[in-house]
Amino acid sequence: MASPKYPKNVRFSRRAGHYLTNAFIVGLIRLALVLPYKTRIAFVGWVVQHVIGPVAGYRARALDNLSMIWSQMPQERRAEIASRCLNNVGRSFIENYSARDFPKRMAKNTPTGAGVAALEKAAEQGKPVILVTGHYGNYEAMRACLVARGYDIGGLYRNMKNPYFNAHYVQTMEAFGGPVFPQGRRGTAGFVRHLKDGGQLVLLFDQHVFGAPALDFLGQPANTALSAAELALRYDALLIPFYGIRQADGVSFDTVLEAPVPHSDAVTMTQALNDSLTARVKADPEQWFWVHRRWRIHDN
Repeated sequence: MASPKYPKNVRFSRRAGHYLTNAFIVGLIRLALVLPYKTRIAFVGWVVQHVIGPVAGYRARALDNLSMIWSQMPQERRAEIASRCLNNVGRSFIENYSARDFPKRMAKNTPTGAGVAALEKAAEQGKPVILVTGHYGNYEAMRACLVARGYDIGGLYRNMKNPYFNAHYVQTMEAFGGPVFPQGRRGTAGFVRHLKDGGQLVLLFDQHVFGAPALDFLGQPANTALSAAELALRYDALLIPFYGIRQADGVSFDTVLEAPVPHSDAVTMTQALNDSLTARVKADPEQWFWVHRRWRIHDN
């Protein structure tokens, strides 16, 4: 796995912590990858659910979020959602590191939904498309599915705080096919060129962004970046919500493209994306990543 570019002014203790954390993660990945595919996915799901999630505080954060959103829900049900959420996070993680097996499985998927015809027409006409989703199911399932069908799907990623981990995390994204771009000036220039050339770009929009407008998500105000909608308006691109929905067997997916969001203004369009994801979370809450700090209104 690739070596990181580490800032020299970082304290040794922090650097050592990042190194040891990454060493554990790499060890887990390498152990998992020698296992048969279904066993591998179940194993890492179990480890994140029962070991990493509780120790790292992810389970507690998921329970806090669930308590805020669904305070009237029985505590036992919230605990069940948190556990299954962590299991899904672990499964998604090792799927994304299964650079041969996972794309090969997703190549057999046929995307469904009202957005399929719109995507096909846009590709034929050379019209740019922004595909938008949240941390739900496995968001890479759709990209792998579409790349296998000949689409030039680019991805935008946020660099991880741990440079050791980030070095191989980026490689996993590149392994799925299609260009990937880091957030920032250099990445923005790259994905703008990709859109102007009539390409397709995947964006995730469901993490907190300081300074972004507070829009409704699951009944609570959540700072939500308008960038996907703004790009769609600026470059006359389709804005299509999509989901890779994990099925009951734990390893297969329903890959769904929803109808394009009509162009209006960035706030209205982004609220439509929030509403789309809200509906998915309410339908199957175990699939959303409740571990994120999604609601941080008072931290602004």
